[in-house]
Amino acid sequence: MDILVIDAQGGGIGSQLVSAIKKAVPDLPVTAVGTNSLATSAMLKAGADCGATGENAVIVGCRNADIIVGPVGIVIADAMLGEVTPAMALAVGQSDAKKLLIPINHCSNIIVGVADLNIRGLIREAVERIKDLTGKNS
Repeated sequence: MDILVIDAQGGGIGSQLVSAIKKAVPDLPVTAVGTNSLATSAMLKAGADCGATGENAVIVGCRNADIIVGPVGIVIADAMLGEVTPAMALAVGQSDAKKLLIPINHCSNIIVGVADLNIRGLIREAVERIKDLTGKNS
């Protein structure tokens, strides 16, 4: 079961996701892909097993992933201040992987009808879903 965490900008959400996933299910491999080297570095420091940076890394990672986790902007072209390219958003959207998208209301993208939880609560919920999807929730 390959888990791919994608993040942009400073990698803050991605690093929190990686840390929480590795704590909850340490035996599952987690790959971190950042739209920039700062985001990748933050996720590697948080415990990702491997990492890569850039558009092609997102595209290739999406082909191989069973679960993709990240802020909702990873499926929106030009999101995250333009760091998510149309090719990246397309790769995530067309991937056969299960997608766990963290609803972050930033950069003119507002998700209506979703409870306004704090990041910690959203990450906790994402990790529980990962445990369900991988059969590790016992």
